[in-house]
Amino acid sequence: MLTPALAQSLLVLGITPGMLLGRGLQPHPEASTLTLAETGADGREYLLEPQAAAAWQAMKAAAAKDGVALHLVSAFRSVGRQTEILQGKLAAGQDIEAALQWVAPPGFSEHHTGRAVDIATPGQPPLEEAFETTPAFAWLQQHAVAHGFRLSYPRGNAAGYGYEPWHWCFQGPASAG
Repeated sequence: MLTPALAQSLLVLGITPGMLLGRGLQPHPEASTLTLAETGADGREYLLEPQAAAAWQAMKAAAAKDGVALHLVSAFRSVGRQTEILQGKLAAGQDIEAALQWVAPPGFSEHHTGRAVDIATPGQPPLEEAFETTPAFAWLQQHAVAHGFRLSYPRGNAAGYGYEPWHWCFQGPASAG
């Protein structure tokens, strides 16, 4: 359920209820409890909800044992930060439809839950489709489910987002079954 303030913010951005319904997007509430999952080489702190953080750390360690380096480029993101990202796309001249192929509407991003991660690997530019050609992506395809993570936006996904081989969301131990 959208708050009146969020509904108004979406309209200001040019996002209508019909756009949300047409893609079947569901709201994602912000996590209430977050913990440090990783600190980037630049000192940036990446936060996740505690169970997702523990699963991320275990998955990253398992990949490292197999000679695969994984690191975060995005984790928890507030509704406010999501709004800023979308506003930046619009300010750069993208129309709302084009921007929404790659950026979830505020209130609708898996990142709000503290369970979604954008993953990169050394030597590969982050957040690019070419990530699917890396040993890191091959490793994730084979092992991520065992750690409770799933690829959120494969090619042709129902939400209408572009293919994001870097975006994985923690679903918990039940998804490992």
